[in-house]
Amino acid sequence: MSEQSAVLLALVFGIVTVLLVRSRDVKWWEAALIALFGMYVGQTPLVFAADGLVHWFISIATRT
Repeated sequence: MSEQSAVLLALVFGIVTVLLVRSRDVKWWEAALIALFGMYVGQTPLVFAADGLVHWFISIATRT
């Protein structure tokens, strides 16, 4: 994953996080998105597993 795409994903997760927190109604999958945002921003060792999971979801979503 390039640095540019990592920054873009962190930005998207950040925007989604702000919108979810403002709505004050956070479901389990929304909490997972917030956790992914934290891992991307924090660059913890779990970011590689989260990155693989995100790429897997994207590949499934874009499969034709």
